[in-house]
Amino acid sequence: MGFTDSELSVTIVGDRAMRRLNREYRGQDRPTNVLSFSMGEGEFPGLNPQLLGDVVISADTACREAEEEGISLMERFLFLLLHGILHVSGYDHERSGEHEARRMERKQRELFRLMKREGLV
Repeated sequence: MGFTDSELSVTIVGDRAMRRLNREYRGQDRPTNVLSFSMGEGEFPGLNPQLLGDVVISADTACREAEEEGISLMERFLFLLLHGILHVSGYDHERSGEHEARRMERKQRELFRLMKREGLV
């Protein structure tokens, strides 16, 4: 991704905490699988360029989704982590247009295939 000497915070929570975060930061009163908080956005985006941001993953939701999709929890977890990392790296599929959503999806698939090839999944 081109980030050298960078820092990323990853937090794993349950659905209750995720619901609270989703309500507070996105106005949606329900749990979600992953939330990302980029340090490159907001009031002081250039304050510390080495800090990429925070990725928060709901273990409860990830577990349910893995079961529904018939995949391992580790595979689902790594997919969500990758999704969050792309968000803090500037990719967006929600607020941007369809072109940006496809761009993010392509990058996510590419990186996930690489992780599988390297035996990380």
